[in-house]
Amino acid sequence: MKRLVALIMLAATPAMAAGEYPFFSLRNTDLIVLVAFVIFVGVLYYFKVHEMILGLLDKRADDIRSELDEARRLREEALSVLASFEKQQAEVKDQAARIVERAREDAKIAVEQADKEMRAALARRVKAAQDQIASAEAAAVREVREKAARVAIAAAGDVIASTLSDADASALIQSSIQTVEQRLH
Repeated sequence: MKRLVALIMLAATPAMAAGEYPFFSLRNTDLIVLVAFVIFVGVLYYFKVHEMILGLLDKRADDIRSELDEARRLREEALSVLASFEKQQAEVKDQAARIVERAREDAKIAVEQADKEMRAALARRVKAAQDQIASAEAAAVREVREKAARVAIAAAGDVIASTLSDADASALIQSSIQTVEQRLH
């Protein structure tokens, strides 16, 4: 600091003097300004303003350093959170793929099951239709037999009525009554 003051004093030469007055004259404004400046710097040095300024600058540097450290810590934390989110996103993507695959498999199984059930229902309907057809055939055969029997009985009755006499008819009726009585008792 002393060297700086000496350098400043040596730099003020008579060539820089203001106006026609010699440099070391109180009328020379350059000398007055130089003296005032040296006194001002001396006062600042005496009151250790330079140390206060350096202290403030050091404090500011420490504050900036702590802010940078905090920013680094926050950045690392943000990167950690980002990595966590990316990992969760990958897990969710995998889980969604598994869900879709499971849904496809379930749909395939459901289609197969529906096909089996439809085939079974169709087989039951075909069986029911065949049973109805068989029942209708049996009913038709029975009806035809009954009608044939009625027709045969009617024809036999007509033949017997035309060929039997009254006495033979009475005997036949008596014989039939006895046969019925024997079978019932």
